Amino acid sequence: MPKAHFERHYADRIGWLRASVLGANDGIVSTASLVVGVAAASAVRGDVLVAGIAGLVAGAMSMAAGEYVSVSSQADTEKADLAREKKELETDDAGERRELTNIYIQRGLEPALAKKVAAQLMAKDALMAHARDELGLNEIHTAQPIQAAVASALSFAVGAVLPLLAVLLAPSEMMIPIVVGSSLFFLAVMGVVAAKLGGANMWVGALRVAFWGFLAMLATFLVGKLFGTSVV
Repeated sequence: MPKAHFERHYADRIGWLRASVLGANDGIVSTASLVVGVAAASAVRGDVLVAGIAGLVAGAMSMAAGEYVSVSSQADTEKADLAREKKELETDDAGERRELTNIYIQRGLEPALAKKVAAQLMAKDALMAHARDELGLNEIHTAQPIQAAVASALSFAVGAVLPLLAVLLAPSEMMIPIVVGSSLFFLAVMGVVAAKLGGANMWVGALRVAFWGFLAMLATFLVGKLFGTSVV
């Protein structure tokens, strides 16, 4: 009996990779930008830390809620499509067979072979065959709201801790440049890791996230300088 062939693909990581990378990057950028803006307004270290911690908590909860609602909506749509497909299979089996056969013909199979493939797949699991080949749903891409919410919240919190550590450890007069420099470094590392896991160009991934992170911190720095007042 031939051995089963198992091969991991980059697409296997899409679900958790997307939520985790987005969360960590947002945690670093949001928190670093927040503390840079507050520090630029001449706030003392304690005020900067309080603002950063509040941003961490609010951001993590926002990421979790946003991901849960977004992915839940996707899951609801998938369930509705599956329910409609199941009803169509019950009421028009012949029509569904023709539909699946035409899909395989469009993908390059000869009509006779396409009809045979459709018949065999529907005999095994008709709903799964239509879910996969007509709707594009499978175990990799099926929406998982809880997984996405938890991954986003945890990764945001981990990312947000990094600039807060820089605030805590940096000398007061060097707080802003150290937060900016360390945050850009962490963003670049995250870009490299995400690109590596996803099979993309690592330099492009690093430069992309670092560039947008720098713009965000520059914007909040200018806001802090423009509108900030000294805190006694």
